[in-house]
Amino acid sequence: AAQMSGFGNEFASEDPRCPGSLPEGQNNPQVCPYGLYAEQLSGSAFTCPRSTNKRSWLYRILPSVRHKPFTPMSCGDLTENWNEVEPDPNQLRWKPFNIPKSSEKKVDFISGLHTVCGAGDSKSRNGIAIHMYTCNTSMIDKCFQNADGDFLIVPQQGEILITTEFGKMMVEPNEICVIQQGMRFSVDVFGETRGYILEVFGAHFELPDLGPIGANGLANPRDFQTPVAWYEDRTVATGYTIVNKYQGKLFSCQQDFSPFNVVAWHGNYTPYKYNLENFMVINCVAFDHADPSIFTVLTAKSTRPGVAIADFVIFPPRWGVADHTFRPPYYHRNCMSEFMGLIKGHYEAKEEGFQPGGASLHSIMTPHGPDVDCFEKNSTAVLKPERVAEGTMAFMFESSFSMAVTKWGLDTCHRLDKSYYKCWEALKNHFNPNWKPSSK
Repeated sequence: AAQMSGFGNEFASEDPRCPGSLPEGQNNPQVCPYGLYAEQLSGSAFTCPRSTNKRSWLYRILPSVRHKPFTPMSCGDLTENWNEVEPDPNQLRWKPFNIPKSSEKKVDFISGLHTVCGAGDSKSRNGIAIHMYTCNTSMIDKCFQNADGDFLIVPQQGEILITTEFGKMMVEPNEICVIQQGMRFSVDVFGETRGYILEVFGAHFELPDLGPIGANGLANPRDFQTPVAWYEDRTVATGYTIVNKYQGKLFSCQQDFSPFNVVAWHGNYTPYKYNLENFMVINCVAFDHADPSIFTVLTAKSTRPGVAIADFVIFPPRWGVADHTFRPPYYHRNCMSEFMGLIKGHYEAKEEGFQPGGASLHSIMTPHGPDVDCFEKNSTAVLKPERVAEGTMAFMFESSFSMAVTKWGLDTCHRLDKSYYKCWEALKNHFNPNWKPSSK
């Protein structure tokens, strides 16, 4: 599918089958070209400053408002109830989450959503949730709309073809996409499919400020891609289903036409995708292990300066060259929550046990760091320049929220690794009270 490049641009796109479908010089003419309806989709308050003002105008065959009433439907393992189980401050690690076999049960993207952890509240527009999706079947005559927040989707196994009101995006493992609040989309899959979702309520993702790095680096704006307009004028006599996630619950309604009937659109509130291979990696080239904030791809800012509701951070292939330095991640206690996933390969601080399609959660002030093998090996290693994380992509969803784990995450999924703590048990006491500084 064709794409337009840039981050947060004012885009304009017409389906080539209908040239001139964007009104010239105004947003809502008395009669739109081709007899279309004009509909504004607002992603921010009207009066937000220009730098954060987000909206798009959609020119569609029928407006979204033509639908039957919404009725509640089963939420499955999707939840915003953070009090299902007692808090658990332990280091948590999950084995790869199970993907249902299509021969046993057909599961699409919506019914394959499982909430692992989260905090905050969609009603007061402040919070986050982390979900897994595990599915094997495409959504047919059905689309999803998240009225609560934005989805940052990280495919881990199987590419997904996402049809949106703005156009189509094929998103493969090692790419990510963001579907912002209120944007309707449908997911086609091509086999057993798994991935991670970071959801934020009440904020949008943006590129981190670069400070002294300068004008270029990390995720460059031109590497983000937004779909071009594509429409279908399709009547669905048996009923097209709109699934709406609203205040943490699912609702569905019926209409008799496809919602992907947008012939043209313009604006800066769009879905987009990004290939993680394009990340310009910064690293330390003298000594010490830099803080992982240097690997931030996108951030959803809170109202406190420098504090994120959520950061999306990656650990890509790179060179490690630091001299007289313990190169892996340091031992850490953090005022932030750290949820990690693995798209492919092996994560350096945990060669064993942390597997693609699995996850870990190190909660606020819960200690974590390299396991015993990693510590011993890297305390004595010859420090020459070496490739780190070759063939690997690990990532972190980091949040200032203290996240609660769901009943599904702690129990029902049956993937929690109860022996995780043992990877640190063999760390030895190396203290030598008779150590003397070497004479220079």
